[in-house]
Amino acid sequence: MLEVVASLPRGPVFLAGETIVCDVTFTNTSSDTHLSCRSVDEILAWSSVQIICQCTVSESRVLLPRRSILSTEEASTTGCETSFVPNKGTLILSGEGERGLTVLCTKPKILFCDLKLSPGSSRSYQFEEVIPTDAPPSFRGQAVKYSYKVIVGTQRLEKATKMLRVPFRVLVLYGLNDISVYNETEEIAPSNPFLHNHRKENSVLDVALQVISTVTARKAPHSYNITNARGRVAKFLLFKQAYKLGEDIVGMFDFSVGTVTCVQYSVTLQSEEQISEECRRKPSQGTAVTSYVKHQEMCLHTVRTHMNIPIPLTATPGFITDIVCQRWRLHFEFVTSFDDVSGPDSLPSDGEERQWQGPSTLNVETMIWDLPIKVFPTNPIHASSVTLLKTSSAIHMSH
Repeated sequence: MLEVVASLPRGPVFLAGETIVCDVTFTNTSSDTHLSCRSVDEILAWSSVQIICQCTVSESRVLLPRRSILSTEEASTTGCETSFVPNKGTLILSGEGERGLTVLCTKPKILFCDLKLSPGSSRSYQFEEVIPTDAPPSFRGQAVKYSYKVIVGTQRLEKATKMLRVPFRVLVLYGLNDISVYNETEEIAPSNPFLHNHRKENSVLDVALQVISTVTARKAPHSYNITNARGRVAKFLLFKQAYKLGEDIVGMFDFSVGTVTCVQYSVTLQSEEQISEECRRKPSQGTAVTSYVKHQEMCLHTVRTHMNIPIPLTATPGFITDIVCQRWRLHFEFVTSFDDVSGPDSLPSDGEERQWQGPSTLNVETMIWDLPIKVFPTNPIHASSVTLLKTSSAIHMSH
């Protein structure tokens, strides 16, 4: 029996533009402890590796462009992944009520031809491929999904081809098409006539982390006056509007400046999934909203309070493709009272507790407000620690 194991040593999360490394090991697990006149050597004809990104959509919401429709045989549920011919832009059937489009298919790289393994022996190979900077990010939306896989194919002579699939996640940071602009040049780098200067080459990950750190740095805080038709409800202070995955969104409410009584408020972190006009199944189709984290608090007679909302590391930062666009926002809901609600006349000065009985009913209304924010990727190594994807896969090939 032959065992094939493929693993991603750095983890399952990468930035577009990075080089993904996959280790592939072929092992003959047969035992030669028993004497036999027949050879138990395993012989493989070939093996190759490539990367694909498949976009699957809900047929009830998305109308994919029909380019190069495949035949019935090729459009099977595994047709895309069993073919090593790049078929970018082809349409495939992905399952009940869904259609898929292969949006990225790298050129296959041959690991070997005619490999012979004796019992108990193994051979390891390393596959490397650069993820294109213009690739879409991994995404699991309500109507659109982008999924990545490293596909290892191998075949015995005159046997069926076997496939091994290792899923991984891709984060996209726009503006990394040419990282040479971030490298030090001779004009700006400090020079020493007594030393041999080496030009510093920054990796894609180094440059991306610098850009993310710059765009998400705290700058001047943003202040918002929250009002309705009857007056001022509160003042909201947000310390910044750009965040990276895993960060906390911290804001402060000041109700002392309000002229309208606020009884309760809630803040929900949401993403908006909007299908492009040419791909919408219905012209009047709305935006799909996904809620992640909610902060809710009773605030009657509260002077000041704050909110703290974490951005999940498993979420997808804002992005845009030809099919879908994702944006982020904070969704506020304020429950305000039409009547003034008087509190206790004075606080106890003797340190004893006193009870205050609020009204049994209130005449209230709810107002909503959406505040757009920007969410950027984080260090992919950090995101790998919480991802649900497995970093290795294995198949067994028997006679």
